[in-house]
Amino acid sequence: MTVTGVPRTGVTLRLLDKADKEIVKLDRAVLGAFYKFQHDFRRNPDAGGFDLKQLEGHDRLWSARVNREWRALMIRLGGDDWLLVSVKHRSHVHKNLDRLNYGINHITGAIEYVDLQVVEESVLRRGLTPPAAPVPAPTPVSAAEPARPKPSEEPEGLEEPEEPLFGAYTDEQLADLGVAEPLIPIIRKLTTDDELLGLAEYAPRHTGEVLLRLRDGASYETVMDDVTAPVAVEEAERNLDPADWQAAVDRSQTVAITDDEFLQSILEEGDFGRWKIFLHPTQEKLVHRRYSGPARVGGGPGTGKTIVALHRVCHLVRQLPPGHTKPVLFTTFNRNLAADLRSRLLSLGGPDVLARVDIAHVDQLATRIVSEADPGNAKRRIDDTAALREWRDLLVEAGETRWSAEFLSDEWNQVILGQAVASRSDYFTVRRAGRGRSVTRAERAGIWQLAERFTQRLETKGLETHRQVAERAARLEMTRKARIDERSQERDDRAGLDNLHVEAGSGARLRHRYRHIVVDEAQDLSAAHWKMLRAMAPSEADDVFLVGDTHQRIYDNQVTLGSLGVHIRGRSSRLTLSYRTTREILRDAIRVLGDADYDDLDGDSDTLAGYRSVLHGPAPSLRGARSWDEEMDLVVEQLRAWHDVPRESTAICVPTNDMVTQLAERLARRGISPTEITQDGPRGDQGVHIGTMYRFKGLEYRCLIIAGVAEGLVPRASVDTWEHTDPSRHRRELHRARSLLFVAATRARDALAITWHGEPSRFLAPLLPPRSDT
Repeated sequence: MTVTGVPRTGVTLRLLDKADKEIVKLDRAVLGAFYKFQHDFRRNPDAGGFDLKQLEGHDRLWSARVNREWRALMIRLGGDDWLLVSVKHRSHVHKNLDRLNYGINHITGAIEYVDLQVVEESVLRRGLTPPAAPVPAPTPVSAAEPARPKPSEEPEGLEEPEEPLFGAYTDEQLADLGVAEPLIPIIRKLTTDDELLGLAEYAPRHTGEVLLRLRDGASYETVMDDVTAPVAVEEAERNLDPADWQAAVDRSQTVAITDDEFLQSILEEGDFGRWKIFLHPTQEKLVHRRYSGPARVGGGPGTGKTIVALHRVCHLVRQLPPGHTKPVLFTTFNRNLAADLRSRLLSLGGPDVLARVDIAHVDQLATRIVSEADPGNAKRRIDDTAALREWRDLLVEAGETRWSAEFLSDEWNQVILGQAVASRSDYFTVRRAGRGRSVTRAERAGIWQLAERFTQRLETKGLETHRQVAERAARLEMTRKARIDERSQERDDRAGLDNLHVEAGSGARLRHRYRHIVVDEAQDLSAAHWKMLRAMAPSEADDVFLVGDTHQRIYDNQVTLGSLGVHIRGRSSRLTLSYRTTREILRDAIRVLGDADYDDLDGDSDTLAGYRSVLHGPAPSLRGARSWDEEMDLVVEQLRAWHDVPRESTAICVPTNDMVTQLAERLARRGISPTEITQDGPRGDQGVHIGTMYRFKGLEYRCLIIAGVAEGLVPRASVDTWEHTDPSRHRRELHRARSLLFVAATRARDALAITWHGEPSRFLAPLLPPRSDT
């Protein structure tokens, strides 16, 4: 029937998760008509032209006219509250009225919508034809390439059995895991992984996650604990009115469309636009939880850790009392990541949220602290490479042969500066975790003496390192915190009264710099950084919130947070679902890591167990050449094969700066515009992005080439000089090199190509066929 009566104004129109993915695929004319429709409908659904009708055979599903050929499908939640679930061609709607299914999931309590016809067509299409690659396939391999079998289109371990994929599970078990019950008959018929991925594309998100996790080999109990339990409603809620759609909205991934610009940002900002609103229930719980102390969220690349951190910042700001101060610190490891966080936070929370947050990368923060204490400091900042040269010169001048410059540089950076060791006596007792070689008390005395001479050498030359600045900032903040604690104790002793004489003499009451600290890319901060941050906020609820993944640690900063006063035990969570990288890319990236052990920032082991993706695409391309010159031609050839992908959506990462320069020149000569990635990010918006692997942290691209993945470059040849002289450092350097390649590989969203010249890197061995002895 058609809704008639007195015109209404100000109705609520909500958008259901996954509906946006369908809408954004509409052609430009239909999308324009949809924008006008939602604008007019929110103002008055009774305005002429909508032809608003309740669909035959459905008690809550309605159709509204977008244009002559297209219809918006909406669930009427109650009164003037509508939920947009799809935009379909009118012929599809009328032909498939009995295939449109919706309801409230009895496990999750969330609203679900399923178009059974679309799901069946997707399953059939996947089952009959190879999945369409999101980008053109790589060009044929050259004669110089080592032989490699044709890669499978499916991740390892996902063969195509003749039996149904989920024959081992009853309908009741699937339903208890929260699988959408209207889909169970279709699920029973799935026999290939292509069919499964076709179903997951259009099924409710929770259903897809459950099925893919089961198919990846997880037990029923594991899936129940890891996937279903975190999003299941309490038993008491399940016994409430099952038809309470208004209550179900609060448990569903929906958003109320507030204005045209808001909707446009959702549809046009890609993944970030979706993550601004459609947080996974497990992510949302982490964002809004009240923690009794420091908390950590881990997870592999693309699992939304940074998105959780951004939403967490917004949540903390909204809990603040009114004011103009910036009591929330949002920090990360380097400058370009901090700039990206600023722009994302502005997009997510708006200027009001941004005004209450101090966003600074951690070395910028340390420099600010030191400058406050020593405003006239004019020392020149040098990097670790330059500092190592100074160590070598010092040892030559001193005739010192007991220690290598590399060992002393690491000891100074990781132990003395890294842990803000301020005295000889402190150095005698400090932990040297991860340093491998033990040193006696007498040896520590000699090392400390050399460290003092080295520090004096830099002082005389007017030089300092970033690590020195971080160490000094940590000591300054720890001293400041001690004064705050002392004043607090004095107030307690005086029953809460301030010492007015002391406060007047200081000019102002001494306070912590921040109430809340949120840290992104936490795995790359040093111990000195953590000591500084810990001292900047009082130890109370919701004080420190950090996100990171030690599998992505690309700097030699290994820490145990508990020993630094950041106690996360019992408040550590892990995200396992990747929203960025395809299963095929993810499979090969994890293989690169091998069986190496990775810590969890608190003394225990971290793991990528259960790390998975619901995305699907072509297997990564692996190609070799005889020389770097020939390899650069392979890179050009691959870029031309991706001709229909915008250049700014493609990138190339290489091991060295020289290779960046050479490759940029080669591309320019072949008519392909390059844009170099600097420490501040890409130099421009146009052209293929090129940079060293270190520059790709925090970035992502539709198509990515990792070039120069050759033995001697990845890892660099010098790493093996430590194998016998310092085995601990050798292991750490190999870890870092593996992590760097892992980070680079997981920057690719749709397609990944890896090339090398000469001998392929040892890290690629799990991806290549075994060598023949003949």
